[in-house]
Amino acid sequence: MSLQRLFSAFPNDWPGRGLFLQRVVTAMFLFCSGFGHLGEASQFGLIFPHVIGAGAGILLLLGLWTPICGTLIGVVELWVAFSSAGGGGISIMLATSGATLAMIGPGAWSIDARLFGRKHFEVPKR
Repeated sequence: MSLQRLFSAFPNDWPGRGLFLQRVVTAMFLFCSGFGHLGEASQFGLIFPHVIGAGAGILLLLGLWTPICGTLIGVVELWVAFSSAGGGGISIMLATSGATLAMIGPGAWSIDARLFGRKHFEVPKR
């Protein structure tokens, strides 16, 4: 399967739980950041990266296309950090978390693991 090369690992047990927790926390912060900016009366260009981040957070929470979403989160949150006038501490943290998830992979508790995870084939004896 050629798509499996996008994923480094699908760890289970404690490492899998840790990756699941990292995905949940990152998605939660992306939701709060993205949907919090929707209520502001500002230009669409300032809200757009937050909306992209919130959408990628939904996919990240589900564990779907994790390397692509993590990379997208990293790029978008760096865009937010360097384009905003205020401090970009949360955006830098979210960019780092997205990049690490893109590098490590989604873990065993994800849709990616079900779709692209390691398959066990039993070869019948002759």
